[in-house]
Amino acid sequence: MAQAVEEWYKQMPIITRSYLTAAVVTTVGCSLEIISPHNLYLNPKLIVQQYEIWRLVTNFLYFRKMDLDFLFHMFFLARYCKLLEENSFRGRTADFFFMLLFGATVLTGIVLIGGMIPYFSETFANIVFLSNSLTFMMVYVWSKHNPFIHMSFLGLFTFTAAYLPWVLLGFSILVGSSTWVDLLGMIAGHAYFFLEDVYPRMTGRRPLKTPSFIRALFAHENVVVAQPGNARFAPPAQDVHQD
Repeated sequence: MAQAVEEWYKQMPIITRSYLTAAVVTTVGCSLEIISPHNLYLNPKLIVQQYEIWRLVTNFLYFRKMDLDFLFHMFFLARYCKLLEENSFRGRTADFFFMLLFGATVLTGIVLIGGMIPYFSETFANIVFLSNSLTFMMVYVWSKHNPFIHMSFLGLFTFTAAYLPWVLLGFSILVGSSTWVDLLGMIAGHAYFFLEDVYPRMTGRRPLKTPSFIRALFAHENVVVAQPGNARFAPPAQDVHQD
């Protein structure tokens, strides 16, 4: 059993494995009181005044209590993050990392701006961890890339993947969970899907092109090496990406 889990873990793509590991270590560390959640949550004043920049990252790593809800989100993180990285972003690790960075930026921006809007400020002030929202964003993007896959919810009814985010949102309402974090994830996911998939088809322009410095972080990306002017090469092989 332990060997099977180890093999499953090793076979995860790099971004999924890294994020899942960081999330589990952070959440377990807080449960064992090795780490304090007070040092992790999103706090604009501490970020600006005390330069605690790490909070922009750590608030996406803590999934609160080690309970059924935690297992639920770990399952969705492991499943849909892995499916996206292995299929829609196969061979495009830098683009996948940029998608997560874009989602995290959008989510953070919504919460910070929402905290300054009257009548909504109190609601957004209570959203200090965005890990669930980022996970929900990945579910939303996956559902948009695979809209016709048939799924079943707890064996009660079947639906296509296009409706998965709405089914999960309805489930959150039924169990009494806050729907704000799910809605934020859907907003961030739709923003990415529109700018990356819909807008380029409409205009021919791609506003979310992955920066070169992010591509340089990943070894699989093509590296251009300067060569003498009189050198001759065989033409490079064409990369084939599965979208």
